[in-house]
Amino acid sequence: MSRIVVGLSGGVDSSVAALLLQEQGHEVIGIYMRNWNDESVTINNECPWIDDANDAMLLADHLGIPFQVMDFSDDYKRRIVDYMFDEYEAGRTPNPDVLCNREIKFDAFLKAAMELNADFVATGHYCRKRENPDGSFSLLSGLDSNKDQSYFLCQVSQEQLSKALFPVGELQKSDVRSLAENAQLPTAKKKDSQGLCFVGKVKLPVFLQQQLAPKSGDVIELPRNHQYFPDVADSNDSRFYVQPDWPEGIVIGTHQGAHFYTVGQRKGLGIGGRSTPLFVVGVDTKKNHVYVAEGDDHPALLRWGLRMEIDTENWPGGTPLLSEGEQMEVNTRIRYRQPLQDATLLRKNGALHLWFREKQKAITPGQFAAWYNSQDELLGSGVIV
Repeated sequence: MSRIVVGLSGGVDSSVAALLLQEQGHEVIGIYMRNWNDESVTINNECPWIDDANDAMLLADHLGIPFQVMDFSDDYKRRIVDYMFDEYEAGRTPNPDVLCNREIKFDAFLKAAMELNADFVATGHYCRKRENPDGSFSLLSGLDSNKDQSYFLCQVSQEQLSKALFPVGELQKSDVRSLAENAQLPTAKKKDSQGLCFVGKVKLPVFLQQQLAPKSGDVIELPRNHQYFPDVADSNDSRFYVQPDWPEGIVIGTHQGAHFYTVGQRKGLGIGGRSTPLFVVGVDTKKNHVYVAEGDDHPALLRWGLRMEIDTENWPGGTPLLSEGEQMEVNTRIRYRQPLQDATLLRKNGALHLWFREKQKAITPGQFAAWYNSQDELLGSGVIV
């Protein structure tokens, strides 16, 4: 049997992961990761880490497994939070959950587990790992399509994947709850956590204002009668991949900093009196402009495809599947919980591009695009430019 370190979050999913591994006869060690302790950038009373750590400790005591709290806050601030501030300041919208898995859970935490002579680390993620005949590993979607979290692991490497276990990936959420209740786990009826612990219940703009100063600027509404992007999906059309020069619009309000907004955002604009909602369609932090459009069918919000940053390209299987000029048909999502979209992945000028069968709403720079094959295998990902 193996020695396995389980990342106990204080929730029911990681609790059942530990339970299942123990029932299989493995030596299980529980670790709670503390990722934030800077009280100057959060409202500490509203951050549930103390309660979560206590729940994780109670779970470990219930199972009779060793337990400790490990502090990764320095790594988290440097590798996740500072990156978040930099990205928002540049007008992009990062995904800290994807980065946390790549940089903390399956890097800093994994290394700490290896120092405890662990064979593997395990988490409560709803995804699956498959060992292939050649000895490599593949990352698959969780069987519960409503809880599938493979998107959040789209940046893990083959080496990281080889040391990872996902015990609840084959289960439905209802089965996880039932197992927890039958085993009388103290976390059995605990609600699922929402968002990042260190942000707690603080609204994201409030958190960002701790580091990014407010700066008044114009909210500009864009006209509908303008061709923002090509009308037909054509991977050879250079306009397909670039941000357009926004046409002259109408100033309809002010904001407190373009870096506080994200493409696709609907709430928080502070502009009322509309029967049809406004959406953010563009952010320019240099001019400090926020561009908005009326209705989710506005042509400025819809486009056929995207380009990704070259140095963020990742293939969990270990080997890039495309050479220059090649393309392949894939199933793609550009945000968590988005239904998979039919798309073509192609490599042009060294970079990866995606173009879709149907126009996509609110393609957001800074977010991750992830692509799968027809067998639910996550093939790769990259950051959207």
